[in-house]
Amino acid sequence: MSAIKVKEYLKKYNMDKRIVTFDTPSATVKEAADNLHCEEKRIAKTLSFTTKNGYILIVMAGDKRCDNHKYKEFFQIDNKKYRDEFKEKAHMLPNDIVEEVTGHPVGGVCPFAINEEIKIYLDVSLKRFETVFPACGSNHNAIEISLEELEEVVPYVNWVDVCKEKDCQ
Repeated sequence: MSAIKVKEYLKKYNMDKRIVTFDTPSATVKEAADNLHCEEKRIAKTLSFTTKNGYILIVMAGDKRCDNHKYKEFFQIDNKKYRDEFKEKAHMLPNDIVEEVTGHPVGGVCPFAINEEIKIYLDVSLKRFETVFPACGSNHNAIEISLEELEEVVPYVNWVDVCKEKDCQ
């Protein structure tokens, strides 16, 4: 159902036919990169976090991890507009409620057609690439999308810099 919802969402932007569906799962960055025959760092993974005042998604490059210090700095100090919302360190959303909260299953969470109350942030780690590959509501699909298109179709709040400097090993 989630993949259908995303397809309908992307149809408004004439991007629905660009969704690629795989026979094998693409729930992890490695699986997605293998299915797409691309580098893992070009997978745009969408991480879901819980906060005292609601839920957020952060879309980041597949080779990056969230840096708790940077997360706290951005949401509590650097971005005064939003700092009152985030008074704690980064807490990932438990897997058993991801689909209920985001509208997408684990492995298919993406910034498209999400539940309206969730705020979306794009991490600067994506800016290294002309195009990236986010999931499309299922752990068996993805879309190649430029950063300009991503900004156009995703109702994001802001670009953030919350990833660790060193790539994942």
